[in-house]
Amino acid sequence: MINVGIVGGSGYTGAELIRWLLAHPHVNIVSATSRSYVDVRIDKVYPNLSGTRDICYSALDINQLQKCDVVFFTTPHGVSQTITPDLLNLGVKVIDLSADFRIRNVDVWKSWYGFEHSAPDLIPLAVYGLPEFNGERIREADLIACPGCYPTSIQLGLLPLLRSQCLDTSDIVVNASSGVSGAGRIAKLANIYSEVGDSYRAYGADGHRHLPEVVQGLNDISGDSIGVTFVPHLLPINRGIHATIFANLTDLDLDLHNLYATVFKDKPFVSILPFGEHPQTRNVRGSNHCQIGLHRPFGGRKAVILVVIDNLVKGASGQAIQCMNLMFKFPETCGLNSTASVP
Repeated sequence: MINVGIVGGSGYTGAELIRWLLAHPHVNIVSATSRSYVDVRIDKVYPNLSGTRDICYSALDINQLQKCDVVFFTTPHGVSQTITPDLLNLGVKVIDLSADFRIRNVDVWKSWYGFEHSAPDLIPLAVYGLPEFNGERIREADLIACPGCYPTSIQLGLLPLLRSQCLDTSDIVVNASSGVSGAGRIAKLANIYSEVGDSYRAYGADGHRHLPEVVQGLNDISGDSIGVTFVPHLLPINRGIHATIFANLTDLDLDLHNLYATVFKDKPFVSILPFGEHPQTRNVRGSNHCQIGLHRPFGGRKAVILVVIDNLVKGASGQAIQCMNLMFKFPETCGLNSTASVP
C-alpha cells in the first residue's frame, strides 16, 4: 500500500481523483485538503463519495503531507509551485494536475499566467505525464506535470501521424469542445445552466492557455516545429471533450487505420474505431478511455481525426492515476478498468 494525499480535493477534479483512488487496491488516502470545507466530511460535500465514510477535508499541513508517498495537486495554477519544493526535499513524489510545471519556458509561462514562476529550477525535473508518449520517463520520475484535457486529446489524436512524418506539420487545425465541468466548480454566470443549455459557442479563438502546451507537446512528439491553430468551444454537457483535427497528408498511399492501430496496439486506454466511424463523448464518459475515429473525405489528402475523452478522467484524474501506477510499478491499468456509463 502507498499513502496518498490530495491538495485541493474539493473541486471537480479533486473529487474525481478521490472517487478513483477509493477503488484502487494499493492506495490509502491520508489527506485531502480544502480551503472551503475544513473539517467537513467529504461525503457531505460529495454524497456520491460515500466510500470515504468519516474522512474529512483538512487544512493544508506539510507535516501531514510528509507522511505520504505521493501527493496530487488539483489546485489552481500558482499553488503547486510553492509547496512542491518542500515535498520533494522530504522525499515525497508529486503529481501536479495544474499548469505549474507543464511549460518548460518560464517566459512563456509568465506571459500566459501573469506572474513569475516561484520554482523555475524544478521545471527541468518535471516529466510530462502523457503515458502513451512518455511512459518510460514517468516510471523514473519524482515530479509529474499532468497534461491538460485539451492537450491530451490533441496529442493522442496526432501522435501516430507525427511519428510517421506523413503529414504537413505547418498547418494543423484543431476544433475542440469541452463540457462545462472543464471550467471548474466555482459558480460563474457564463457557466450556469440557463446560459449554457441549448447553446454552443467558441472561446479563446485569439489564444487559449492550453495552446503553448499543445505546441510544445506536438513539437516533442514530432521532433520538429509544428504550426497549429486551436479553437476551443463550450458544449452544453457536464463531461467530455470532442476534438476534431484536420491535417494534410504527405503520403497519399498511407493506410491511416493500420498506422493508428499499430501505434496504439499496446496502449490499454486508447481505442481505434473501424475506419469511418464517429466516436461520441458518451462512449467514454466516466472512464479513462480515449476513442479515436479516422476519416479521409473522398479519399483525398485531408485526414480528419476525431478524438473523445472524459475531461475529468483521461483528461485529468484518471491519467494522473495512470502516471502513479507507472511510478510505483503497479500495472498501468490498476484501479482504472471501469468502462463508460451509458446512458
